[in-house]
Amino acid sequence: MEPNHLSSQPIGIFDSGIGGLTVAHALVTSLPKENIIYFGDTAHLPYGDKSTAAIQAYAVKIAHMLLQQECKLILIACNSASAAAYELVKEYIGSKAMVMNVIDPTIHLLKEKYASKHIGLIGTKQTVNSHIYKKKIDDLNLNIQLSSHATNLLASAIEEFGNHHVIDSLLQVYLSHPELQHIDALVLACTHYPIIKNKIFQLYMMSNNRSIEIIDSSEIVALAVKKQLEENNLLNGSGTSTKHFYLSDYTESFATNAKLFFGEDITLEHYPLWD
Repeated sequence: MEPNHLSSQPIGIFDSGIGGLTVAHALVTSLPKENIIYFGDTAHLPYGDKSTAAIQAYAVKIAHMLLQQECKLILIACNSASAAAYELVKEYIGSKAMVMNVIDPTIHLLKEKYASKHIGLIGTKQTVNSHIYKKKIDDLNLNIQLSSHATNLLASAIEEFGNHHVIDSLLQVYLSHPELQHIDALVLACTHYPIIKNKIFQLYMMSNNRSIEIIDSSEIVALAVKKQLEENNLLNGSGTSTKHFYLSDYTESFATNAKLFFGEDITLEHYPLWD
């Protein structure tokens, strides 16, 4: 198959803050030759407590900016924005670029591996109250029981403290909720949560005296993006990855975490999209 001249164009990724870095890192690991443009809408974080209309407005404006950067694929690396704005962004982008979200690849995994299982889910209020996971799981008709719990403060706490032990008390309260007992696996339905994946596993085991499978969307999404690019002959086969990071508002935690994730000094460009 002839190389596609669009293959060297970047992948655009956006989230409200550092959560999408989990997906970006997984992408760079799976696709080391792809060019990445990341937009962190730190001026509006967290998205999880914003209205659907507000998230849609943010998402369309960011998607427009990523289109101007000639992205071949735009990944909504946020569950709240995926739930609220995916269909709208897809309609807005049209055929100018591919658009992906972080929910559908997880649903595909549940379809493949978790029929007749009891699945727990933690996410933001926006994601849980949208019932998007329940609707998509019910549509599978595979007897999957879903128990969801909104962990409202967790994304903001991770944004502020990272993997710090100060989060342990918050997690213990959330993970002891009745909805999350006697489950076979736990979906981390927020891209911030993989940052504390090991903490979640350990605290759940301590609270319930049993281990649990953790479903980390970042790795699942990276593989789905790779498959999508392969199917459309858009994999970048040459060169080394370039990474550009734009923030709507500079935050120290983003700078620190970006360096930790990628093991290198990261240049952050302030891009005040709403000024």
